[in-house]
Amino acid sequence: MAGRVPKGRFARGSRLGRLAAGQAVRGVGTRLSMVGRTEQARQVLAERSALQTAQQIVTVLGSMKGAAMKLGQMLSVLDIEMVPESHRELFRVKLAELRDQAPAVSFAQMRTVIEDDLGPLARAFADFDETPMAAASIGQVYRARLHDGRAVAVKVQYPGVDEAIAADMRNLEFFSKMWKSVLPSAADAAVLDEITRNLERELDYPREARTQHRVAERYRDHPFIVVPDSVGELCTRHVLVTELVEGRQFQQIRELPEAERDRIGELIYRFYISSLFADHEFCGDPHPGNILLADDGRVGFVDFGLYNRMDPVHVDFERMCLRFAGEQRADDLYAAWVGRGIIDPDAGVSPQECLEYVWAAAGWHLLDEHITITPELATGAVVLAVDPRASEFKGMRHQLLPPEHVFSRRADLFTYAALGQLGSTNNWHRIAREWLYDEPPVTEIGLATAQWLSR
Repeated sequence: MAGRVPKGRFARGSRLGRLAAGQAVRGVGTRLSMVGRTEQARQVLAERSALQTAQQIVTVLGSMKGAAMKLGQMLSVLDIEMVPESHRELFRVKLAELRDQAPAVSFAQMRTVIEDDLGPLARAFADFDETPMAAASIGQVYRARLHDGRAVAVKVQYPGVDEAIAADMRNLEFFSKMWKSVLPSAADAAVLDEITRNLERELDYPREARTQHRVAERYRDHPFIVVPDSVGELCTRHVLVTELVEGRQFQQIRELPEAERDRIGELIYRFYISSLFADHEFCGDPHPGNILLADDGRVGFVDFGLYNRMDPVHVDFERMCLRFAGEQRADDLYAAWVGRGIIDPDAGVSPQECLEYVWAAAGWHLLDEHITITPELATGAVVLAVDPRASEFKGMRHQLLPPEHVFSRRADLFTYAALGQLGSTNNWHRIAREWLYDEPPVTEIGLATAQWLSR
């Protein structure tokens, strides 16, 4: 039946297995290499092969939803350096179909989910648009209007998606095979465990509703940022109702003048990066589908299924390591990593290699000059972080990122990737000094935000 989510382990595993096998054959004789620094990242995969890869990922993962589709969404954030520059945009657009144009489940099926949780549709909503606004990894989003006149977004889980994700989790070996054909060390067990843990959180709509309400309260009346509040009485296990933010989608934002893209880029940075160090909590899904420009000029952020709190001790450790790197204190950085179990002292990794690795992956926070983030820069940093064997940092394959840091590093890298798609320019280090050294803000946005916080 069209739109049905494959739920069984065998059915879903066989699809992933065929995808992995196809990728392996296609990947023979090719490699993804880092030449020099991240800004010199190059690709060597043939154009025809890369475009076939994009189409196959869209077809297979897009029809599966669940964890499999989530992996595809993560790929769609990146302009993976597998594609010749002349065709890179086409590849990105093809993968973006996983985020924006996933195969739709019929409204009749989705209506059953809504009414099982909320009762008759007309009781909860005065008007309901049956055409989905968007398709996410575990559900579809609809536009509706409440009886009090409020416009709302209604996120509804696909029928059986919880069973489908459970099957995906039992098929981690297939994910490993698929990822190895693109980014070899992304198949590391810690990365896959992080994905499955967060997928379980995404299924918990009551938890997401509570989180979104709390974050919306924090940003209420913010001069530059808007977070739509949840409508608690209509949020259930399978249905999440939130205020609707009208505005431009990310693809339209990319077409705005440079100065406006730079302004929006700073707000994206502050929302996804600065919040970790200022508030010890952050949203871990910084991809373009969750960012929009509201009609009133504020930047809107949606989707709080992957929201995480972090122990201040672990936040301070990340801050300390970034300070060591920024201050060129290689020995202190090395000692901190050895003490934390990130580096085995017998692995042959030098302090200087640790320092250069941090600069290559996170130097955009540390370099005190204006940087325009490009897709190539961002993708190079992500590839380096998940697959150091593809670069000059071969000894770093011995690193072991502790589980409590996997989620924050993912948020950092994918914020970088989103800003790369935006082509945003800023002196990111000057913004970072607010949380690196507790210095007062120097940008107009930072000064206005500080004034708003002090009211």
